[in-house]
Parts: sequence; structure tokens; C-alpha cells
Amino acid sequence: MEGLFFNVQNGYIEGIVRGYRNGLLTGQNYNNLIQCETIDDLKLQLGPAYGDFLASLPPNPSTSTLAAKTTDKLISEFRYLRANAVGSLAKFMDYLTYGYMIDNVALLITGTLHERDTRELLERCHPLGWFETMPVLCVATNIEELYNSVLIETPLAPYFKGSLSHQDLDELNIEIVRNTLYKNYLEDFYNFVNTDPDMANTPTAEVMSEMLEFEADRRAINITLNSFGTELSKKDRQKLYPSFGRLSPSGTILLSRAEDIEGVRLAVEGVSDYKGYFDATGLGQSTTGAGNMSGGAGGNEKSLEDLFY
Repeated sequence: MEGLFFNVQNGYIEGIVRGYRNGLLTGQNYNNLIQCETIDDLKLQLGPAYGDFLASLPPNPSTSTLAAKTTDKLISEFRYLRANAVGSLAKFMDYLTYGYMIDNVALLITGTLHERDTRELLERCHPLGWFETMPVLCVATNIEELYNSVLIETPLAPYFKGSLSHQDLDELNIEIVRNTLYKNYLEDFYNFVNTDPDMANTPTAEVMSEMLEFEADRRAINITLNSFGTELSKKDRQKLYPSFGRLSPSGTILLSRAEDIEGVRLAVEGVSDYKGYFDATGLGQSTTGAGNMSGGAGGNEKSLEDLFY
């Protein structure tokens, strides 16, 4: 029954997405990119997929300019889909942008704390996390004004309320603020795909639940690893873990008690995928020391973050 009326609201967008998919770079395209020796060669190879967006570039453009133009294509296509989406699909696409909004707001908070001109920071904000009232945040001259603006002017207000006050923005490390917002965001997104009448018990809910559970676990593991050697207490660390995921609740309880990398490895042993990641990097194995967390000293070996990706 779910597919019976699908085309009524989503058929057009489905066709557009399939067209976008057919325009993705192929394996042969990537093989050709490997052979490129100059930026112009790269630009030429990307022409069929990004022609309209690269046409205005001068000869031998900078890598940052080229990257910005290819990002423009992504933003343009996403915004077109969002403009044509209705109902639960529109809300779903809004949720996809909230992570970028969190990063943008965190950037503005950091700038305000360091008395930077927040207007200059707008240029560094990710376009997918842009919202119409974002320039209003730049009017704030201190953290309290910025906090009040965020609660009024942005979709992130529910993620601040009850979790963070303006005093927290002064006292907490910005990464703790960011992780608190991400925790609330992921839990809200997970609840939406599993309870919304148009989303619940659909393939979308199944796929997104799996993806969000992985992201929740990944963040819990990284928060734990990055907390070692810092002033973050175990109790405060546990507050940053999302309340769902394949590790929840038993695995996250063990993560909250972990005092070293070996403790993290033991906490994730119940999930074969994560156990495999730790085994592959040597993390937590006494015979290999600290293993390869960053990939810097591990040569060609992949880091834990590489395997998560």
C-alpha cells in the first residue's frame, strides 16, 4: 500500500533524484582523475558532470575555487529538491541541514567568544547550514545576546532549551557545546523517522535508523577517546552520548566507565563491526601500544576514523 500513492507527492522528486544519480562520477571518471597532472586537466575531466558550474572559472584555478564550484552544484541541487518537497519529505530534508547549522552556530559562538567580527565568519559557514535569519546572529555583541538570538531565530532552539544556558557557552569548551547539540539533534531525527506517520515502518525509516544508530555510536566512541587526558569527567562524558544506537545501553555504559583505549575496545566488543575496526587498527591491544588513531604514524594503514568513514 505504501507504494500505491507514492507518485502523487514524491514521483517528480524521485525522477529528479534518479537523474542526479545518473550524473554521478563513474569508476572510469575517477580513473581518469588519477591521471590528471594539472588543475586544468581536472577541470576538463569534471566538465561533463559540472560543466555549467565550472564554465566561469579562469584557466588553472585554485583548488579551493574549484572545490567551491563543485560544492555549489550540490547546494543548488539540494535546494531545488527541498523547494519541491512537501509534507514529511520537506521536514526530512530540513533535518539533513541541521548538522551543518550546528557547525555554523558553533563557529559563530567561537567567534563571539574571541571577539571576532562575526560577519566575516559568515563567509566560512557551510551553505547547507545557512538559514534566512543567520545574519541576525551577527548583530549580537556578546554571548548572552547570541544565545537569545539562537533561541528565537533558528531551528536549533529546541536543542539548546533545557540543555545549555548562555553561561554554559562562556564556561564550556566549544566542542562540548557542539556535542550536546549533536546529541539532541540525532535523538530528535531518530525519533522523527521512527514516529512520523509518513516515515515510520518504511524503507526510509529502516535505512535512516541504521545510519543514525551508526552515527550515534561513532560519536560516542570518539567522544570517549578524545576525553582521555582532559578535565571532562566520566559523568559529564556520559551526558554527551546519544540515547540510542547499537551500543546503547550496555555498550555506552561501559564507554562511560572506560579509563583508557583498552576499556573502549572492551565496550564495543559486543558489536562485531566496531570490534573489527579496533582489531584492524590495533587500538587497545597491549602488544601494539596506542595503535593508529590518527593514521599519521601508521603508514598505509587506515586509522579508526578512516574505517568509520
